[in-house]
Amino acid sequence: MLRVSGRRLSSLRWNLQQTTSAFLSGNYLNDGGCDAAAAAQSLSRSVNSPLPFSFTSHIPHLIRGLSAEALSLGRDLGLISDLPATVAAVKNPTSKIVYDEHNHERYPPGDASKRAFAYFILTGGRFVYASLIRLLILKFVLSMSASKDVLALASLEVDLSSIEPGTTVTVKWRGKPVFIRRRTEEDIQLANSVDVASLRDPQEDSVRVKNPEWLVVVGVCTHLGCIPLPNAGDFGGWFCPCHGSHYDISGRIRKGPAPFNLEVPMYNFLDENKLLIG
Repeated sequence: MLRVSGRRLSSLRWNLQQTTSAFLSGNYLNDGGCDAAAAAQSLSRSVNSPLPFSFTSHIPHLIRGLSAEALSLGRDLGLISDLPATVAAVKNPTSKIVYDEHNHERYPPGDASKRAFAYFILTGGRFVYASLIRLLILKFVLSMSASKDVLALASLEVDLSSIEPGTTVTVKWRGKPVFIRRRTEEDIQLANSVDVASLRDPQEDSVRVKNPEWLVVVGVCTHLGCIPLPNAGDFGGWFCPCHGSHYDISGRIRKGPAPFNLEVPMYNFLDENKLLIG
C-alpha cells in the first residue's frame, strides 16, 4: 500500500509539471486569445488560491516521505484509497498487471537435461519408503506369532522305554502335568468292562486311547483345576483330594463333583518307544 501511494504521488507530480508547461507554452494564449501576462497571472492565482487542494502547500509534504501525516493527508485529499488492495483490484479490474519483484523472485524453469536425475532421486526415495513400510509390517506380523520358547513347549517327545507296566509317569507339557500310564492286561479288561451308559461323561475306552497299553491324559481335575493323585481312589485310577473326585483306569469320572473326564491331549507314537505330545 505504501508503494502504491508513492507511485500515485509521483504521477501527480508529473501531471503538475505537464500542466505548468502547458501554461507556459502559451496553449491558453492560442485558445482564448490572452497574452502571456494574463496566463502568468492566472497561474499565480491558481497557486496562491486558498482552495483545499493547493499544490504548493500539500504536494511537497506528500513527496517528502511516507509518514503517518503524509498518509493521513493523502487520504483526505483522495489520493490514497481506504479500500484494501484486493478489494480495489476487484472493483477496478485492469489487464495491466505489474509484478512486484521486490519481495518475490522469479526462478527460471529447470534444465531439461536434469530431468532424468530428478526422476531417479524421486524413485529412489519412494523405494526406500516402500522398503521401510514393508519392514514395519513384517515386524508387526512376526510380533504376533509365538516366540521360540513357546514353540519349544508346543510339543514334547517322551521316551517310553523306561516306564514299567502298571506305573504312571508325570511329564510337563505347556505348563500342565500330563499322566502317561502303561496299563496291564487286567487294567485294559477293567476299563472295557464298565457300563458306558452309567457314566456321567459317557466315553468308551477305545475312544480315549490310540494304543490300549498306553493311556495319556492331562493331569488337571475338571472340577476346579486341581492335580489328582495317581494310582488312588475307589476305581484304581486317580483321586482328587481337594473335593473328592474319583477317576477310573481310563481317566473317566466315576464319583465326586467333577463334571467331565480327564482331557486327552493330542499325541502320536513316533515308534514303539517314542511318544510325541502336541
